[in-house]
Amino acid sequence: MNPTKPTTRTIGILFLIIFVSGILVYQVLRGPFLFGDDILANAALNSDKVTISTLVSFLAGILTILISVLLLPIFKKFSSKLGYIYVAFCLLNFIAIAIESYSAISLLDFSTEFSKSDNKTTLESLSGVFYNNHRSAHFMYLLTSCLPVFVLYYSLFVGKLVPKTISIFGMVAVLLMFISVVLSIFNIKGSSDLMIPIAIIQLFLPFWLIFKGFKTPKEINLSKV
Repeated sequence: MNPTKPTTRTIGILFLIIFVSGILVYQVLRGPFLFGDDILANAALNSDKVTISTLVSFLAGILTILISVLLLPIFKKFSSKLGYIYVAFCLLNFIAIAIESYSAISLLDFSTEFSKSDNKTTLESLSGVFYNNHRSAHFMYLLTSCLPVFVLYYSLFVGKLVPKTISIFGMVAVLLMFISVVLSIFNIKGSSDLMIPIAIIQLFLPFWLIFKGFKTPKEINLSKV
């Protein structure tokens, strides 16, 4: 029996929770109200959802750090440097989550004050500042999130822990995601299509880890023959 199987199954479940949390935050709880039309009104009317999205984001960030800690002893078997870099980037990713969440709450607070104010003209002139701050924080988080994910797939490739097809597809998907985010920053249309590969692999990998797990040392040695 593969001694790392229980660990990889746990990691797979955690990755799946993180994937679902991302959908909840950006497609259900926060995205529609802080990136859609009439942001000030929608954010105030859905303040509970935006607040919950912040808690979900922090949970996802904590789980990411937990995963990096669980993977550290596995990665150290072939590269301590990659193991610690992955932990460091996951911590950096958590900081980016905190900054984005703070900007989201700031925008929410502003929208709440806007909805209560009688002098909306003055406040409306400031809305662009809060929106742009949140937009910048969001894209900074997306760019930062590329770092640990790329190191993850690169480590899986170097350690031969999963089939090369998975790790290579993952690295390419991260690069496409990075390009997509950069294009989105400059409002270039069609960039969202480049996010499809990362969505596919980030959903596929958890199930692979849950049901297949990492290759055993024996399987890795056989693949070298």
